Amino acid sequence: MSERTDAPIIVLVRPQLGENIGKAARAMLNFGLTQMRLVEPRDGWPNPSAGPAASGADEVLEAAQVFPSVAEAVADCAHVYATTVRKRGVTKPVLTPEAAAQEISGHDGRSAILFGPERSGLETDDVALARAIVTVPVNPGFGSLNLAQAVILCAYEWSKQAKGAGLTQPPVEELLPPAPQEELEAMIAHFEHLLEPRGYFRPPSRAAATRRTLRSMLTKPGWNHLEIRTMRGVLSALGKLPPAE
Repeated sequence: MSERTDAPIIVLVRPQLGENIGKAARAMLNFGLTQMRLVEPRDGWPNPSAGPAASGADEVLEAAQVFPSVAEAVADCAHVYATTVRKRGVTKPVLTPEAAAQEISGHDGRSAILFGPERSGLETDDVALARAIVTVPVNPGFGSLNLAQAVILCAYEWSKQAKGAGLTQPPVEELLPPAPQEELEAMIAHFEHLLEPRGYFRPPSRAAATRRTLRSMLTKPGWNHLEIRTMRGVLSALGKLPPAE
């Protein structure tokens, strides 16, 4: 998949687990992002645990670049965003992932989004390198997101802005039109034919109301002709005598 030139670079700062790097790569590729940069991965790189967790997003892992510092990882980027739940004493514009994605799609020059270590998040010095902070509105009583979750939120919001990026909705199964009224009437008549001798419409004083209720129930779903054919098959089976044992 070819990536747009304005697509953001995902920078994982001091990631701790190879599995989480792989999951982040999977989240990226879901939404058309392929450029991953790693800053001082704790367990080194490449990491054998990343591949299985990426679930096929191998192109992201194979192209991942490793840098000794955040400053070097974003040196060629004109716009840097730091994801963090707190400002950490740094005064910068604070954006939602949606607002950041809108800015990124309208910028000239490369953009990068920083994601911190799983346990502690970005340090103050990391955030200081960014032009803006990206914060997700979350439950104030539980604001913890794992690394892949944070990446997928930002990647998804960028994909909404990335018209022409080749992303598509999963195919929707074509629905059949509702069956003609005559087929529905035949099915209702089939029901009544089988229920009548079994005393379903008794007492006679309630028969009309019972038939109306049955009709109302059967006309709600908007059956297509295959569904009606299936139901008629069920009714025919019910109408047969049980096989002799």
